[in-house]
Amino acid sequence: MGTAARRRDEVGDDADLARWVAAARGGDIDAFGHIWQAQSGRVHGYVRARGVANPDDVTSEVFLAAFTSIGRFEGGSAEFRSWLFTIAHHKAVDEHRRRHENAEYDAAVDPRVVASAEASALEGILEGDIKAMLEALTSEQREVLLLRALGDLSVEQVAAVTGRSVGAVKQLHHRAVAAAQRAASAQRRTSWLPLARRDRVSLPDSDPDRAVTRTGAPAMTET
Repeated sequence: MGTAARRRDEVGDDADLARWVAAARGGDIDAFGHIWQAQSGRVHGYVRARGVANPDDVTSEVFLAAFTSIGRFEGGSAEFRSWLFTIAHHKAVDEHRRRHENAEYDAAVDPRVVASAEASALEGILEGDIKAMLEALTSEQREVLLLRALGDLSVEQVAAVTGRSVGAVKQLHHRAVAAAQRAASAQRRTSWLPLARRDRVSLPDSDPDRAVTRTGAPAMTET
């Protein structure tokens, strides 16, 4: 799909969302059902990538909170997405806090010695370049990038959701994009390694103690 076609689709999606939100504010349950169908996948992807234990339950909590409060909401489609992902953000934070407060210490799940809940979630739902890119980010960078990508929020909206300054969000987003690009590039450079041969051979006419790994490609050094 070309850029122009994508823009037309986005305009249409925004117009539909704005219409559904206006109807839902007036008590139209069917309109809220359309909102659920259009936005629940994005919300579910966000809370799951944030590593919540029960993303289905948390997604339901987000939309229940939105449903009970939508009569007081004011704004269009962009403001609604920001409001919805603010709820999702707080629900994810609350879930992590509850889990931390209620859990006894267990070295097997200590984030200082094992992968975080977010990293574990990414292991189950992402593959290849995308997983490598997100794993390369800090928790704060990942949060900002997910809100920008899945929530389709502006920098200013992400700042409002997370309680950070616009400048801090811009910096986090810039660093997240740079780190993700480096990770994706590294992933592509090394994707052939599992298929390469690993047999050790002695260099001819050289010191017999020297050996090389025959991979069919020059060695790469870390930068």
